Amino acid sequence: MDEIDVKILKCLRANARENASVISERVNMSVSAVIERIRKLESSGLIERHTTILNSAKAGKDVNAFFEVSLEHPKYIDRFQSVVRENREILECHYITGDFDFLLRVVTDNTPSLERLLNTVKSIPGVQNTRTILILSTVKDEHSVDPDELLK
Repeated sequence: MDEIDVKILKCLRANARENASVISERVNMSVSAVIERIRKLESSGLIERHTTILNSAKAGKDVNAFFEVSLEHPKYIDRFQSVVRENREILECHYITGDFDFLLRVVTDNTPSLERLLNTVKSIPGVQNTRTILILSTVKDEHSVDPDELLK
């Protein structure tokens, strides 16, 4: 990992579809060298995937929230995780420390659909307690590590 790799990663982080020829101009390398570096970053696992991020509001999904969920007993974890994986409105599920066991990030159409989703989560066997945190606005929304942090 060197400064050129970081520059390439910054370009891809800003626009994963950036053409290698454009990146090569920005980092002052040949296109083939840039492509080779990208392939190495992918094969090392540092680049996990290239993706498209949709704007939830423009997709008609106006309600973003977090659900904190606690389970009665660890024996319910597998079933809980299975239901969560199947639900398209649950975008993230994290096993956490503290008063709750899981933190879910959800995106849904409106407050009635949020209520329906919350009741769905509460109905999962073993769910003991939930807390909902409604997101009013987002100040920062990064989807990966800052490439500058890789040189430290």
